[in-house]
Amino acid sequence: MQLLFIDDDTSLQELITKRLKTEGYYVDSCFDGQSGYEHASCFKYDCIILDIVLPKLNGLEVLRNLRGDGNNSNIILLTSKSGVDDCVNGLNTGADDYLAKPFQYKELLARIHAVTRRPTEYKDNILSFEDLTMNLDNYTVTRAGDCITLTRTEYFLLEYLLRNSGHVLTRAQILDRVWKNNFDYESNVIDVAIRFLRNKIDKPYEKKLIQTVRGFGYSLRLE
Repeated sequence: MQLLFIDDDTSLQELITKRLKTEGYYVDSCFDGQSGYEHASCFKYDCIILDIVLPKLNGLEVLRNLRGDGNNSNIILLTSKSGVDDCVNGLNTGADDYLAKPFQYKELLARIHAVTRRPTEYKDNILSFEDLTMNLDNYTVTRAGDCITLTRTEYFLLEYLLRNSGHVLTRAQILDRVWKNNFDYESNVIDVAIRFLRNKIDKPYEKKLIQTVRGFGYSLRLE
């Protein structure tokens, strides 16, 4: 599950992000509203944890812009106890929940679980691009009707590419998501995994889906 945490409190960011990652979540961090809005617009997140008091764009502006763009990610607002009226406005604007600071980690985790269990318009247990399909319920992958067997690492790598099809994913982002930064950025582990994945989902087919964006990373898109 992919999360975006937008908060300018660096110590809180570091603490919460580290704990969420130990729970198995993939977490991106942003420290101002503008960069948070850009991340949320470029990538698909299961849940966005959004502080209201932010530099550049405040949380309510970020929320309003995202909902105006048609972004249906689950959004949990964070606010000080004195800012509950802001959260009421946020709920009316389209937030899914809110949490007052200071909060206990277990309460945040429970709220993430609650909002991501709710059915939303964009969420589906089937990820697809062109004739490539991944079923998240039974972990099967098919292309043009052919069943494709993947290793655990190949599966998570392909899932990340599918969730962000059309977008360029940097090597750092891929290492963080799939290998949780257990390798150095200069390691060739990504290149090896991409090569094996291409052999299975691209090589036998006319259309090639995994593209190398030189100097940046990889993208799932047509040539």
